[in-house]
Amino acid sequence: MFDEEKLKHLRNAKHEWYEGLYKKVTQKYPERKDKFVTGSNMEVEPLYTPLDVKKTDYLEKIGFPGQYPFTRGVQPTMYRGRLWTMRQYAGFATAEESNKRYKYLLEQGQTGLSVAFDLPTQIGYDSDHPLAQGEVGKVGVAVDSLQDMEILFDGIPLDKVSTSMTINAPAAILLAMYIAVAEKQGISSDKLKGTIQNDILKEYIARGTYIFPPEPSMRIITNIFEFCSKHVPKWNTISISGYHIREAGATAVQEVAFTLADGIAYVEAAIKAGLDVDEFAPRLSFFFNAHNDLLEEVAKFRAARRLWARIMKERFKAQNKKSMMLRFHTQTGGSTLTAQQPDNNIVRVTLQALAAVLGGTQSLHTNSRDEALALPTEDSVRIALRTQQIIAYESGVAETVDPLAGSYYVEHLTDMIEQQAMEYIEKIDKLGGAPRAIEKGYIQQEIQDSAYNYQQEVESGERIIVGVNKFKIQETPPKDLLKVDPRVGELQTKKLKRLKESRDNVRLKQTLEALREAAKGQSNLMLPIIECVKSYATLGEICDVLREVFGEYKPSVSI
Repeated sequence: MFDEEKLKHLRNAKHEWYEGLYKKVTQKYPERKDKFVTGSNMEVEPLYTPLDVKKTDYLEKIGFPGQYPFTRGVQPTMYRGRLWTMRQYAGFATAEESNKRYKYLLEQGQTGLSVAFDLPTQIGYDSDHPLAQGEVGKVGVAVDSLQDMEILFDGIPLDKVSTSMTINAPAAILLAMYIAVAEKQGISSDKLKGTIQNDILKEYIARGTYIFPPEPSMRIITNIFEFCSKHVPKWNTISISGYHIREAGATAVQEVAFTLADGIAYVEAAIKAGLDVDEFAPRLSFFFNAHNDLLEEVAKFRAARRLWARIMKERFKAQNKKSMMLRFHTQTGGSTLTAQQPDNNIVRVTLQALAAVLGGTQSLHTNSRDEALALPTEDSVRIALRTQQIIAYESGVAETVDPLAGSYYVEHLTDMIEQQAMEYIEKIDKLGGAPRAIEKGYIQQEIQDSAYNYQQEVESGERIIVGVNKFKIQETPPKDLLKVDPRVGELQTKKLKRLKESRDNVRLKQTLEALREAAKGQSNLMLPIIECVKSYATLGEICDVLREVFGEYKPSVSI
């Protein structure tokens, strides 16, 4: 990209600058610390020049937006054409309460919905199950049956909104409920837009809301790929998630590497199940975290996009350019929020959201200032949404495509993250792929080591967290935090009792038995699950049938 003679001249000039002016100043005014590093401990030089990107072939490595290798974005016009989807993650207590919050957010200018489910729902238990006691409606909305899903989206036309659902092990069931609600609204499944997370591998790695062992879990996922490619073509069938991997303590490089390694495993599983790569790959999507090191995060998103494009083209021989596009949702870093001086979190979230936008995200959730303390209040959610809107309409960063491209530092970081992530992927390949690497505990151990190192740096003061280990103040206890009504579990249990008394239990048994037989065989499970949902079988009843056939996953390594 640069003339060799000019690079030689630049090398000499830089050496003169460094040995002369730079050293003279640093001898008089020493630098703040001996070594500067990124948030992920990659060393940062004092200055970057064309010498740091001299091997860069512009067309091969950077290119143009909307063209392979998609370093500069998956859309030619990016935000000049349409802004990212502002999708605030929300859900708590009952379907009735969450429905009110969704309508409030849409009134405030949110452009997509993102559903948070409570823990019992995430692990396939109804609200009346003994293991659900004390957890119903706490970290998300309780959805026990199609009845709850009908209430959740009451008055919200599903052909007019895009909905993301953060659900994994029971993802097929929640998608079936969504399709059934749309049908009741008179909307065919081919009109639906949205995403289910549906990423079970990262549950084994970092999060823990798994139900079934890996093999049947991968079968359900590929069943969803196949079904949606035919019946719900606008739906993103999986959101391959680095977010929770990063929350568990991974570095930016590890987040890219382990997420894409999981993506490779899903593609391989689908191909093994007989699907053509270009049939399902265009509907794969990703979910990343955004942390505080703004420039490293921008580079991370650009590197992930380029690396995935190459993997799909070279490894899987994809022909459709949409199969090579890494489209992603971003959420600002929950683990970076502090209970101390919570208003500081507004600043952190702003930096993180800006990184996501500069990195070319397709949709974005901004965390609220009080989420280290409780579920966010309406005021806090509004500030978080307004943060996105100010970036979109006032900052100017959405006016041109990939505005940081060509920065010597950003391009160097992009190259380094891609290179180091690829080294991890090659190690995982040698271990037999992501499922085997998870089974052996390799990925979990790498994340645990990074998390430990990070915490050591915080505790030693080497890494400064404003308001936590530096710039501390005396604080009064926070007021007006959102509290979930403790009677939610009782309300849901009563609702379930009424449902079970009023539904057609003969039809219910027939649909559950049909699902059991399908699970024992090799047929696609989506249609029998949809029939179970329409008969008002509960989430727990459907999961229990699958538990009987598939068994439950028991980790062999601690997470």
